[in-house]
Amino acid sequence: MVPARIALFALDATREFGADVARCLGVGTEPHEERGFDDGEHKTRPMVSVRGRDVFVIQSLYGEPGESVNDKLCRLLFFLGALRDASAARVTAVVPYLCYSRKDRKSKPRDPVTTRYVAALFESVGVDATVTMDVHNPAAFQNAWRVPADHLEARKLLVDAIVPLAGDRDVAVVSPDVGGVKRAEDFRQSLSMALHREVRSAFLEKYRSAGQVSGHAVVGEVSGRVAVVVDDLVGSGTTLARAAEACRMHGAERVYAAVTHGVFSGDAAAAVSHPALEKLIVTTTIPPFRLPPDLVREKLIVVDVAPMFAVAIGKMHSGGSIVELNE
Repeated sequence: MVPARIALFALDATREFGADVARCLGVGTEPHEERGFDDGEHKTRPMVSVRGRDVFVIQSLYGEPGESVNDKLCRLLFFLGALRDASAARVTAVVPYLCYSRKDRKSKPRDPVTTRYVAALFESVGVDATVTMDVHNPAAFQNAWRVPADHLEARKLLVDAIVPLAGDRDVAVVSPDVGGVKRAEDFRQSLSMALHREVRSAFLEKYRSAGQVSGHAVVGEVSGRVAVVVDDLVGSGTTLARAAEACRMHGAERVYAAVTHGVFSGDAAAAVSHPALEKLIVTTTIPPFRLPPDLVREKLIVVDVAPMFAVAIGKMHSGGSIVELNE
């Protein structure tokens, strides 16, 4: 039986996003306390009773000045554990951007499989369910969890943003590497349906050695087309800039990119401002605080995913299915 009363918390680092989700749900966020100590330790607790309630906690796990990704992860875990100890009927972690999801397999001897360890941490504090968006490898994500773990996809929202940019021109969806071909193919099919015409596909060669990325060969037809580079996240932007440049070298008329998570680490501003890239579409899972405001206004189109998370939370609370959100 699903508890009758919902309780929505948004930790301080994701307060604005949580407020947007709450407005879409038609509820308020519950008060909580986050207190730091002189030695760097901290505590977080709910300021209202959660006994018998269906509790959802929103926290996007990206690093920022003054609070690392590990700080945020630890703070979230302790708060989730406190809710369980306070007799919440069900505790769900709502994590728009899930940290460490890129390390989902052993690529070198004795490598950690960090995705699985993070899942175990959530489970150890008594989480009943988790919902996130566009992890690097959905299959690895699903296999890592022993509690229900729902994976939302931003694809439809990103496609809707691309449609007016594409207009009536021929389009090709491009994966920046072989590993992202499945993601790009799903995007291509959705974009074809939205545009009511055929969209071609392509992918780039990619070699990584000692942290350096190389390769400009394009497999597929982008010449004379609008190229849409699709990926789950943009970090330093090296891969994105390389893909945009390669598409232009092979005759693409314009190059756009559709990426769910804008991490924008390192010298990402230089990559985003690359002249080969017309526009970059990202979502609100991570605010683009690392980029100069002028560059954000010039190059970025930011798609709000708070309504989608609100619908997902509503369906989970009422016992409904959120599968249709990804269809």
